[in-house]
Amino acid sequence: MAHFIPCYKVHDASNIAKLFFKEVIPLHGVPKIIVSNRDTMFLRNFWRTLWSRLGTKLSFSTTCHRQTNGQTEIVNRSLSTLLRVVLKGNHKSWDEYLSHIEFAYNHVVHSTTKISPFEVIYGFNLITPLDLIPLPTSFDFMHKEGVSKSKFIKDLHEKVRNQIQAKSKKVPKYNNKDKRAQTFKEGGLVWLHLRKKRFPHLRKSKLSLCGDDPFQIITKINDNAYQLDLPVDYGVHSTFNISDLLPFVVSVDDDEHQVLRTNHFQGEDMMSPL
Repeated sequence: MAHFIPCYKVHDASNIAKLFFKEVIPLHGVPKIIVSNRDTMFLRNFWRTLWSRLGTKLSFSTTCHRQTNGQTEIVNRSLSTLLRVVLKGNHKSWDEYLSHIEFAYNHVVHSTTKISPFEVIYGFNLITPLDLIPLPTSFDFMHKEGVSKSKFIKDLHEKVRNQIQAKSKKVPKYNNKDKRAQTFKEGGLVWLHLRKKRFPHLRKSKLSLCGDDPFQIITKINDNAYQLDLPVDYGVHSTFNISDLLPFVVSVDDDEHQVLRTNHFQGEDMMSPL
């Protein structure tokens, strides 16, 4: 189930905590785990201290591993689409429509669970204005006896759990289909991918190079992170995820007797002479 709560960009960790205790906890209680991005408000001592005292674990997603918070990313895209359809250019009143959009989102059958979020939480869909005219004639979803109701909810949650597990098995295969299992040795050379968010001063133009000269690996932190011998003027931390690194390949052109270096970040066929 999703909750859409309006807030201001200037809100700090204290304001977000007040919203959380006002809008979420009365409905669902204190969570065991909170997944969020690495916004500064979620990294402050107030936020960390508050949830550590309540026994809640904080998990932070990263740009290099978006699967950590993939469900939230999908909900955000759905919310953006619904807002564009409903507002139709009237952007100033977006917060007035959030409650209606939240109800519509939680009432729709989802592709993963095959039922709506309302059914997952309550066991049935809430009544909408369309259900009142005419009055519903079928009451199959109602269970008056406590035992049958309990069994109905348990069977429903088991069905949802199986659907999510089946979907979860497909996600890693899809996300990892283009990934190559590789590791690098300390002292080796690798190409570095210049991501625009991390190197804005080097990627001011779309025609700028996407990868830079090979750098030497100083330390292997783990199979997914390496520290490079990066020039000081780059102005960024020298530790990079393996997704930003490619092995440095050297080949010799026999016709021109020239050593060539292949930079895969520029394209498979692009070569640059040493």
